[in-house]
Amino acid sequence: MKLSFYGADQCVTGSCHCLEVNGKRILVDCGLQQGRDEVSNDAFPFAANDIDFVLVTHAHIDHTGRIPMLVKQGFQGRIVATRLTADLMDIMLQDSAHIQESDAEWKNRKAERSGAPRTEPLYTIQDALDVAKYMTTCEYHQVIDLCEGVRVEFVDAGHLLGSASIVVTATENGVTKQIVFSGDIGNVDQPIIRDPTYLTGADYVVMESTYGDRNHTEVWSYTDDLARIIDETIAKGGNVVIPSFAVGRTQELLYFIREIKDAKMVKSDPDFPVYIDSPLAKKATTIFTGDLRGYLDEEALALVQDGTHMFNFTNLRMTETSEESKMLNMDPTPKVIISASGMCDAGRIRHHLKHNLWRPECTVVFVGYQGEGTLGRSLLEGVPSVKLFGEEIAVHARIENFQGLSSHADRDHLLSWIQSIQAPKPQHVFVVHGDREVAPYFARTIQGLGFSAHAPQYTEVYDLIAGKVTEPGYLPERKAKTTGGQRASAAYERLVAVGNLLMESIKRSRGRDNKSLARFADQLRQLLEKWES
Repeated sequence: MKLSFYGADQCVTGSCHCLEVNGKRILVDCGLQQGRDEVSNDAFPFAANDIDFVLVTHAHIDHTGRIPMLVKQGFQGRIVATRLTADLMDIMLQDSAHIQESDAEWKNRKAERSGAPRTEPLYTIQDALDVAKYMTTCEYHQVIDLCEGVRVEFVDAGHLLGSASIVVTATENGVTKQIVFSGDIGNVDQPIIRDPTYLTGADYVVMESTYGDRNHTEVWSYTDDLARIIDETIAKGGNVVIPSFAVGRTQELLYFIREIKDAKMVKSDPDFPVYIDSPLAKKATTIFTGDLRGYLDEEALALVQDGTHMFNFTNLRMTETSEESKMLNMDPTPKVIISASGMCDAGRIRHHLKHNLWRPECTVVFVGYQGEGTLGRSLLEGVPSVKLFGEEIAVHARIENFQGLSSHADRDHLLSWIQSIQAPKPQHVFVVHGDREVAPYFARTIQGLGFSAHAPQYTEVYDLIAGKVTEPGYLPERKAKTTGGQRASAAYERLVAVGNLLMESIKRSRGRDNKSLARFADQLRQLLEKWES
C-alpha cells in the first residue's frame, strides 16, 4: 500500500495523488498545472491505461483539467465525483478544451509558415465530452465499495458546490489504513454552500495549505459594503464593473445582490440592472439553480423551500453574444456588470475595463485573488494607466478590493480542521497544495502542534504500511517570472503575429495606385472602429 505524489507538491495547481492498494491504482484528482507551477502538462509520470480509478474532490481545473488527457491516452477505468461536481466538470472541461484547441490552432498556423512540427492540443472538446462515459456520481456520506479492500466516502469540503474531502479506507494483507484527502478546504460562512466538514480520525491525511501562512482580512458585511459601492456609483451615473471567476464567485455575488435588492439598500436606484457577461458563468448559474438538495446551507435551503430562489431578483440579464456584450457600453444607463476573467487577463471584462476605467464616476470591484503580473494586480497596485487593445487607458475609476472574500480556509481554520482529527490522531500528515515557501512552513506549524508532517516533493513515494518514504521526489526547476506582466496568451501572440503580417502587407503596398491604397486604408479603419467600439 503506497501513496505517490504527482502534482500540487509545494505548488498550488495540478493536484494529483496516486494510491496503490492490492494492485489497483487510484488517482485522487488529475489537475492542470497553471501559471508559474513547474511541471509540464504534456505528459504523465505514469501510463494512463494503468490507472483504475479517479476520485475527484471538486470541479476546479487545477484539480480536473487533465482528466480529458487521461481519457485521450487510454484510461478505461471509473471516475467518481459528487453529482454536482460532475455537472460542473462537464461545462468547465469543455471550456478548457476549447482553449486547448484554440491555442494549438494558432501554433499550427505559425508552424506552417516556419516549417516547424505541428502541435496537438492537450485534448479536444470531444475528449472532454468522452469523460462522461467513465463517470459515476455519488452523494455526500454515501459509502462506495470501490474495489477489493477499498471503500470511499465523500464529505462536504465547503469550498465549491459539490466539493468534497474524500475518506478512503483501504485493507491490504490484513492491514487497514484510513487515508483522508482534504481537497480544497472551504472558508466558513460562505453564502449558498455549507461550512467544511470536520473529521474526527484518520491514519494518514493529505492536506491542502493554500493559505497556510496567513489569515483573511475580517469583513463585517460584504452585502453592506457592496450595496454602499453600488449606491454611490449609480448616484454619480457610473457603472460598477466586477471582474469575477465564472464558477462559484459569480454566483456568490448574485446571492449578495439579491439580498441588497430585497432590502432596497440602493436608494439611488433600487431596481438597478445587473448583467452577467460570461458564457461559462451563465452555464454555471443554470447548474446553481438546479436540484441542489443535500448541498445547500440552511439559509439558502430555506429560501428554496419558501419558493424564493437564491438569484431571483428583477433586472438580472445574461448576455448571449459578443455583440450584446459590446452594446452594454453603448447604453448610458448606470448598471452592474459582472464578467470574466477574474484577473482581467482575458475575456469580455477587458472591453468593459476599456470603456469604464477612464470614467471617474465608475467603480471597479475586485472580488478574488489577483495573481502577480496580471492586469488585475496592476490596477490594485495603483497604476495610472493600462494598455487595452492597443490604446493607453487612464485609470480614473474608483478601484475597490473585497479582501477576505475567499473560498479557501485561512491559516487558523486550516489548523482547526487538522486539530479535529484526534481519534485516531494521524500517523503522518502530507502537506500539499501550497507554494514552495508555504507548504513546508505549514508542515512545521502543525509539527509544533504534535503532528508528524512534511511537504512531499514531486514523484515522492510513501509506504503507508511501513510508514516511510521509499522513493524520494524532487522539486522541478521553476519557470522564470515574466517581465512586464504575465506571459501573453497564445491568442494575443497570434494577434501580434497577424499584426506583423499586416505591416508587411502595408509596406509592400507602397507604389500602388492611390485609389487602391485609399480603399485599403478605409477597410482597415472600419475594422479598427469595429474592435475598438
